[in-house]
Amino acid sequence: SNLNINDVLGNYSLTLIDALDTLAVMGNSSEFQKAVKLVIDTVSFDKDSTVQVFEATIRVLGSLLSAHIIITDTKQPFGDMTIKDYDNELLHLAHDLAVRLLPAFENTKTGIPYPRVNLKKGVPPDSHNETCTAGAGSLLVEFGILSRLLGDSTFEWVARRAVKALWSLRSNNTGLLGNVVNIQTGHWVGKQSGLGAGLDSFYEYLLKSYILFGEKEDLEMFNAAYQNIQNHLRRGREACNEGEGDPPLYVNVNMYTGQLMNTWIDSLQAFFPGLQVLIGDVEDAICLHAFYYAIWKRYGALPERYNWQLQAPDVPFYPLRPELVESTYLLYQATKNPFYLHVGMDILQSLEKYTKAKCGYATLHHVVEKTKEDRMESFFLSETCKYLYLLFDEENPVHKSGNKFMFTTEGHVVSVDKRFRNSLWEDILPGEEDSAEKTKPTELKAANFSSNCNRVPDERRYLLPLKSNYMRQIDRMVGLI
Repeated sequence: SNLNINDVLGNYSLTLIDALDTLAVMGNSSEFQKAVKLVIDTVSFDKDSTVQVFEATIRVLGSLLSAHIIITDTKQPFGDMTIKDYDNELLHLAHDLAVRLLPAFENTKTGIPYPRVNLKKGVPPDSHNETCTAGAGSLLVEFGILSRLLGDSTFEWVARRAVKALWSLRSNNTGLLGNVVNIQTGHWVGKQSGLGAGLDSFYEYLLKSYILFGEKEDLEMFNAAYQNIQNHLRRGREACNEGEGDPPLYVNVNMYTGQLMNTWIDSLQAFFPGLQVLIGDVEDAICLHAFYYAIWKRYGALPERYNWQLQAPDVPFYPLRPELVESTYLLYQATKNPFYLHVGMDILQSLEKYTKAKCGYATLHHVVEKTKEDRMESFFLSETCKYLYLLFDEENPVHKSGNKFMFTTEGHVVSVDKRFRNSLWEDILPGEEDSAEKTKPTELKAANFSSNCNRVPDERRYLLPLKSNYMRQIDRMVGLI
């Protein structure tokens, strides 16, 4: 009943697991090795706990796989993160957890998984038949990595089947998906289409699955989805940094008609500028990021929901979410504009001022009153801190080692590795093309941007990324001036 809490805690040292690769990225090998040993010695998933399939996948499975890849990497880019006598224990733990999540994919008429599963008993008898699109359709990266590491197609197959099932349910009129679906009937229960809660990571994983696995159909789905988002969700002037009109904004619409459904955005949408950077739409990303940053400047945090018409929070809590930091980091990597270092410093100072508590950092119960809750979500250490650290650490191996890395939706670092691009089961996965025809990773192109996708030119690199009159326009829009 409390939308503020995700049932992922599961009684298995969630924060310890979720933070493993943060320690590695920070180069702290002694703490990383200590934490890994603690997980190996103390963590078991053989528990009578009901967890969300999505949250357990991205927070727990993803982190175990990331740490396993770091430990076994022959190049050791982060320093010596090897574990004495390591015998793939984290991979075995990940496999054990994934097997316990598999019952969620059984007995559903569509192949879309149940949202919750009991780690000991399978799907609870009183389970809901409704799930959100992001929760069911954002399992492919972690399940795909596990399948390819184990040479067992099962996990990737069920995750890919769920993605295809959701994709097949999109509106014939707009091409959009809703945010809540019935897993037995395929009927849309929530008809809202947007970029925030319920849909965000679905889009993110279409692109990231392609980057990691090279499956052409993932990129084709992403390009189609991106074009439909631009056609139906984007409001405001056409170009970010020129012309007349309102600042670009992505709104929530009815998936069938494209009509506006409400006048709020949620804090999860702040991930989207980062995704636009990955696809090369840097100009649009600059504009959208500036809008979320203006809200942050006003409150020193990002309210869970912000009503842009009323210029006030609709849902006033801030659970230390990373999305704005993530987009800031990716925009800095793309533009090297020092403006984004200032944004990062601003966010860091706000966190220190308003959220620091005796034993960690606290969720803000109310962004205006700055009251705190006795809770620190595991993603604070897994993502918020990691992206802030990487923003300022120019020499980090993530940037300098010559390896290519990708971040999962929970901020877990995964090397973009040839072994993930070869699957051993071309004939098993439904509708796959011959592997020889796969698009090479260098051919990543996105269709039909609202603006050009050229890299930001050098002469603009040390100016504000957004012209000052447009910045002021956004500040007025959120009630800052």
